[in-house]
Amino acid sequence: MGIKLRLTIMNFLQFFVWGVWLISLGGYMGQVFGPIEGGSVGLSIGRTYGSMGWASLFMPALLGIIADKYFSAQKVLGVSHIIAGIAIFFATKANNSQEMYWVIFATSCFYMPTIALNNSVSYAVLNKFKFDVQKAFTPIRVWGTIGFIIAMWITDLTDWKSNTNQFIFASIAMIITGLFSFTMPDVPAENKNVNQSLSSKFGLDSFVLFKQKKMAVFFVFAMLLGAALQVTNMFGDTFIRSFGSNPEYHGTFGVEHSVFIISLSQISETLFILTIPFFLKRFGIKQVMVFSMIAWVLRFALFGIGNPGSGVIFLILSMIVYGMAFDFFNISGSLFVERETDSKIRSSAQGLFMLMTNGIGAILGGEFAGRTVRYFTTGNVVHWTNVWFSFAGYAFVILILFAFLFKYKHNPKELEDLKH
Repeated sequence: MGIKLRLTIMNFLQFFVWGVWLISLGGYMGQVFGPIEGGSVGLSIGRTYGSMGWASLFMPALLGIIADKYFSAQKVLGVSHIIAGIAIFFATKANNSQEMYWVIFATSCFYMPTIALNNSVSYAVLNKFKFDVQKAFTPIRVWGTIGFIIAMWITDLTDWKSNTNQFIFASIAMIITGLFSFTMPDVPAENKNVNQSLSSKFGLDSFVLFKQKKMAVFFVFAMLLGAALQVTNMFGDTFIRSFGSNPEYHGTFGVEHSVFIISLSQISETLFILTIPFFLKRFGIKQVMVFSMIAWVLRFALFGIGNPGSGVIFLILSMIVYGMAFDFFNISGSLFVERETDSKIRSSAQGLFMLMTNGIGAILGGEFAGRTVRYFTTGNVVHWTNVWFSFAGYAFVILILFAFLFKYKHNPKELEDLKH
């Protein structure tokens, strides 16, 4: 088996195991725990998803140090997947949202670091076999998104989203992924950063960037927008499934296959990646990020007016604009960090960007979203239109503030920087 094919399989599995449960978890919790806990279930779902943010604050750096200094990276990757697979199995035993919180937190402590470790192993192996990493990795990585989509389809079409089979499937898939990781070419520990301080090892050196007004403003908005990134992952499935209690929508394709409908978001994501070079060259990084924020407003607003019946077109449009909302922010933001930071702290700066979005932003987003859903819940009925319009209003305020406060002049060379 060729090395590129092996890396493709590894990247496919990396995100396949996440797609099995990430989108359907919120709907499952709402279905199983909702009638018992009433309005508080929304807050429970938000905090459970927020546990991924807490895990992202420290575990990727910790396991990264272990891979750098003590054990081969592919072995750390494999062990992490296996432990995560064991942890997610206990979701089948969770009897309430508090127990589910700790299961997802434990799973995330070992799964979230594998995203970075997977990239590290891929880069190292491609370099080892003399491939051009920039050209070779992109078509390999796109199979990760395809894996995520296929996992969602399997969970939806088998209706495992409604029961604990999704967690059993995820557990088996994670353990298989871990075992497969052991078969990759060796990426030995090189005792990197031996002489660095503990703060350097955890990427804290990049916090010096907050002394620069432009960078400080950028990272604050990265955190604020990061709070919106997981909202539809938390509640999208729960929202669409909720229409099943209405006879008008009961049995419709959208209600029966809510996860399949949401998977259109990931398909859109893969397509919008291809448009980024054009938009960057034509409009520049700031405008591309503004487009992302406009798309977030539309993402939530279209959810607010959509339904699985006559309003299904609005749900589909919401899935389509998600690609712009997600890709334009993450990729252009990462490029901005790459361009604006010194090479000595560039990796730490990228880590800080992820910390603000997937760490602190995710924690705040989970809490904010959960409280919003609880506020608009009467008994066991969630007033979803109010929920989604609240999120749309939040994104709109961020858009206006960012447009006025973030100063950045368009440089036509940004496209060349993206290529190189």
